[in-house]
Amino acid sequence: MHSTTLDFVPIALMFLVAIGFVATVMLVTHLLGPKRRTKVKQQSFECGIEPQGDAHIPFSVKYFLVAILFVLFDVEVIFMYPWAVNFRQLGFIGFIEMMTFVAFFLIGFVYIIKKGALRWE
Repeated sequence: MHSTTLDFVPIALMFLVAIGFVATVMLVTHLLGPKRRTKVKQQSFECGIEPQGDAHIPFSVKYFLVAILFVLFDVEVIFMYPWAVNFRQLGFIGFIEMMTFVAFFLIGFVYIIKKGALRWE
């Protein structure tokens, strides 16, 4: 079966309708919704317990950096799974391609270690 760009028109139309619906609902609720801002409404609510101090505690950037690096290297493992499943069919060329992929990530890993991204102080 040969697909043409006309085959994708219903999908594009569905995306446009979905985006249009979300934008319309957000705009209408923003325009028609109540706008009564009081000091009590702006206070944080913690299950009936009076708030103490500022709720905005500054987090170290290191925490977010480690989280992002975890996601990055976790995605690497996700890409390795299909390769491992099809290892025999891909042959030696597939092995070389995966070693190149791993080498790029190892270069990145060495770089973040040299920059001290994983060093906690």
